[in-house]
Formats: sequence, structure tokens, C-alpha cells
Amino acid sequence: MLSPSRRDFVSLTLSESGSYTNSKQWRRRSCWRKWKQLSRLQRSLILLTLMLLLVCGIAISPSLIEHWRGDTVGGNRNDGKQRFVGDLKNEYRSILPEPPSERKDYRRRGPPFLQNRLQFKTNISALMGEENHGPDLKNADKGSEGGKPIISWRGAVIEEEQASDTDTKDTENQDGPALARAESRLEAVREAFRHAWKGYKDFAWGHDELKPISKSYGEWFGLGLTLIDALDTMWILGLKEEFAEAREWVAKELSFDKNVDVNLFESTIRILGGLLSTYHLTGDLMFLDKAKDIGSRLMPAFNTASKIPYSDVNIGKGTAHPPRWTSDSTVAEVTSIQLEFRELSRLTGDTKYKLAVMEVMQQVHKLDGKQDGLVPMFINTNNGLFTHQGIYTLGARADSYYEYLLKQWIQGGRTENELLDDYLLAVEGVKKNLLNKSVPQGLTFVGEMSHGHFSPKMDHLVCFLPGTLALGAHYGLPADHLELAKQLMETCYQMYAQMETGLSPEIVHFNMHEGSTKDVDVKIADRHNLLRPETVESLFYMYRFTQDKKYQQWGWEILQNFNKYTRVPTGGYTSINNVCDPAYPSPRDKMESFFLGETLKYFYLLFSEDPDLISLDKYVFNTEAHPLPIWPQAE
Repeated sequence: MLSPSRRDFVSLTLSESGSYTNSKQWRRRSCWRKWKQLSRLQRSLILLTLMLLLVCGIAISPSLIEHWRGDTVGGNRNDGKQRFVGDLKNEYRSILPEPPSERKDYRRRGPPFLQNRLQFKTNISALMGEENHGPDLKNADKGSEGGKPIISWRGAVIEEEQASDTDTKDTENQDGPALARAESRLEAVREAFRHAWKGYKDFAWGHDELKPISKSYGEWFGLGLTLIDALDTMWILGLKEEFAEAREWVAKELSFDKNVDVNLFESTIRILGGLLSTYHLTGDLMFLDKAKDIGSRLMPAFNTASKIPYSDVNIGKGTAHPPRWTSDSTVAEVTSIQLEFRELSRLTGDTKYKLAVMEVMQQVHKLDGKQDGLVPMFINTNNGLFTHQGIYTLGARADSYYEYLLKQWIQGGRTENELLDDYLLAVEGVKKNLLNKSVPQGLTFVGEMSHGHFSPKMDHLVCFLPGTLALGAHYGLPADHLELAKQLMETCYQMYAQMETGLSPEIVHFNMHEGSTKDVDVKIADRHNLLRPETVESLFYMYRFTQDKKYQQWGWEILQNFNKYTRVPTGGYTSINNVCDPAYPSPRDKMESFFLGETLKYFYLLFSEDPDLISLDKYVFNTEAHPLPIWPQAE
């Protein structure tokens, strides 16, 4: 039985329920009528106001702010991928080698990319405030955690005892300063390679290139370019476990029987050169067999009316063609495949490879359109003549032509005097037409010439030249070549040292006007760094021939800045968009194969004190840093 109060409540509820329903319906109709009476503009303004209020409400939500702070801080403007705070904190740490007492084992290129003008706005300095030691280095983090002072030096955060402006501060060790320094630096390179290899193995195994930020991969030819490029580096660095797993992939997975277009030049220097080099270092016939396979598949490129090869080859169909937009090939590409094909002929006994590439050199030797030994950048595959004449550079599209003139002469036992004559003439042409000095420091640099007008523009690619000049001087060419090499080496180093990150941009313009306060100017579109090897390559040659320790010290600075601004904590290194702003270097999410194939290899050779480690009296490096044997003069 219900109490009176309960019955009253029930009766009241039923009565009010109907009234509430009718009232709600009336209000709904009334509101809708009023809404319909508003103009379209008024309704739009009301909706916009509501949306703004909703957005503001979300933005000030403490839980969401905490979530964003804990998870992401922005996006890579190249691909829209989100990047994590934890990654960024580690990505720009300074990497230091293991202390010598804790160690037991003592033993160019690429397709062009447009500059990303939208920079990644993350305050790296703030993120680095918590930690300054490098990731994944087993015993190298004691400096920052153990209370040792940290100082900033030339753009790198390093431990005080390793800061050096005299070349000796970082070498104090009771076992001997020089030995300790060498071992420490060599181990730092090994560790950098392992870290880069970890990223490749985890996220890009068997593919061409690692994208370390997005933890994915990119394909160019689909032939495992990074893995093949890195084979001889692993062997030289003594990384036996990594080499063994890479060899297994080559033996079981690498196939060139694919319907794919490849670039003749890039495939030759990276794949053919890498396989030939690894064969010579290891004696493993499997690598020679693979080299024969790819070499024969590239030969259709030479089936042109002029015998100047096409730029692209379909290695599955056996067809070749020029780029879609032109019938030209670049001079550097068609004249920088000779070392590899000549060596393939020597190993196989089949002269077709050597004859094809030497025909190209003979034609270029005879062509008009040169200026004091300097060549234009393009050559037509139909008629075999230079095109775009009047433009001369030692940068992109022409650089390795000059490099291979000298190196073919060395490879062949220094008997092919036509190659030597062209090289010597070109060096004189550089001195006459392209050399100049900057203001205020008077740095000697190599500019460009366009229809008689000089431009103070210099690609980072030109930094191959100091090493090439020094190599020629080592083989008895004029002594002033070495002096010029020293001057240019200083300039290439300054292209790093004068940048805020301590890393060189892709292109610089040197100031030549009186009153200039700095030597180097960098345009916005040229501020990227692709992890290129040319400066480190020349530092290696300069140290090997002069034994001047400053070249090792310069290289050490550059390695530390690579570690600080390009290393990704989950594995790998990334090219960056802006070397001029250490707070916002803007990662590009790409690790070119030449970082493992060339850059780290040359770092290791630079820091090694063993002159017999890839002796320059026995080997000549191709333009992708793959050493090939120098032939006995009888050959």
C-alpha cells in the first residue's frame, strides 16, 4: 500500500509529464520558427561562433594539453608524419664514443630534392635541456649523468675533456694520447654505423633507402641500394655480424631479373662498384657473379647512334632510353662509369665492357665546346655533341668527369697519357677560370662560369676536389696541386664551421665585395644537408698524404655535429632542411645510401692510423667510395 506522500508524487509526476512534453514540443517549434526567420548571413555567423567556442573549449582542456605535450610536438612538413617528443629529445643529442678503457674490439649523389621551406618549429634547445648524452651507446652516457661539465663548442655539445682547440685535450689517457684518440674515434664511427644499420634493418630491410623519422622506407630501383652500398664499409669496419646478414640477403634475395628502370650511372657506381669492391676485399665469388649479372644488364644503355649511353636502362627487358624530357645525358654520368666497367672486363676477360666506356672517353676527348679543358654539363645521345654550351662547373652534372680522368689513369697503371693530359689541362682551366677568393678571410673557392660571367656559387659536391688534387700530387703531379688542395680543404671546412649547426649546406655563395663581414652566404633553397661525403673524403686524402692532425680534428667536429643534428634515436640518420638554425633543423626523413657507403667509410679511414688500411698505392676509390685494385703496369 502506497503512502499518501508517494501517491501525491506519482499523481504529480504523471500530470507534469504530459505538460512537459507539450511544452517541449512548443518550444522546439518556436525555436525552429525563429531560426528560419533569421537571414542566411545571421545563421552562418551563429554557426561560426559555435564552432569557435567548441575549438577554444578543446584547446584549453587540461587533459588534452597534457596529452599533446606527452605525445607529439608537430609534424614533418615533408610527409605529414607526426614526430614524438621522446624522439626529438634524443634526436639532437651529442654522441660521444665509448671510453677507450671500456672497449674490447679495436678492429653522391642521389636524386635532387626540393627544399622544404616550411620548417619544423620545435625548440630543440629546450628539448635537449634534460639530457645531453647519446642514445644506444653502452658506456658513453656517463658524462652527462655523472656530473661532468658539458660545454658547447662549434655547435656540438660535448664533454669538457673531449673539447679540443689544440688537438690534445680529448686525448689525455694513461695508455697513450694518440692511441686512445684513434681508438675512441674509430669506435665512434663503428657505433654510428651500427646505429644507422639498426634503423635500416628494423624499418627498411632489403629496400633502397631508410626513412628514419617515419620508420619506413623509400624505393628508387627496388634493389636494396643501401645494403649493397654498405657491404664493403662493414668489411672495412670489421662488423662481421652485420656483414654476414647482409651477405645472406644478397645471396638469397637479390635479383636483377626485374622489370624496372634504373639509372645507368647510379647503378654502376653503387651496385656494380659495391659488388666488385666487396669481391676484391673478401674473395667471395658470389659477389663477382652478381656483379657480372648487373653489368651485362646495363649494357643496352650503350646501344645509341652516338655510342654515348642513355641515362636509363630497364634491366629486366634489356631496353634503354633517355629521360622523358630530353635526349641528353649529363657529362658526369657518362664519363664516371669507366672504373667499374673496365674492372669488370679485367675480371671476366670480356672486353665489351671496357671498349664501350672507353669509346665514350675518346669521343669526349675530341669534342669541341671545351674551355681550357673544362667541359659543359650535357651531351646529346643522338649526335654525341655537347649541349648547353658556355656553362662550366665542377659541381653537379660535371664533377666526377674530372675525378675519373685522374683515377682511370691511376687504375690503368699510369700508362694512358691521354687521360692524364685531359686532367692536367682541366686543372689549369680551373685555376684560370673558376678560382677566386672570398672577403673578408680570403678563402680560395671554385665558382662557376656562365657565358663568360663568373658566379661565386660553389656546390658541396666540389669538395671532392681537394682530395683528388692531393691524390694526383701523391702520384707525381705538380706540387702546386697539393698547395691548392690545402687551400680548398680549408674552404670546405669553413663551409661547415661557419654554419650555426656546424654542417655544410648543399650550396654556398661566397662574398667578394669589400666590406663583407662574412665569407659565406646561403640562400634559403640551398640550406639542406644530405649527409654528403665529399668533405670527409678530401679530409681522408689530406690526412693520409700530409699526416697533419688538423684534418682529423676537423673531421671529428663534423662527425659530432652529424650526431647532434641528424641522428634519429630509433635508428638511422636523417638529412635536414636547415643547417643555419640549430633550433629548427627540420628533418627531411631520408637517409641516402651513400651515408653508409661513403660518409662513414671515409670517417673511419680518416681516423685510422694504419696506412695499409685500403692503401692508396694498391686501390683507387670509385666516386661512391668503393675501392678497386690498381692494375699492374703490365696490364
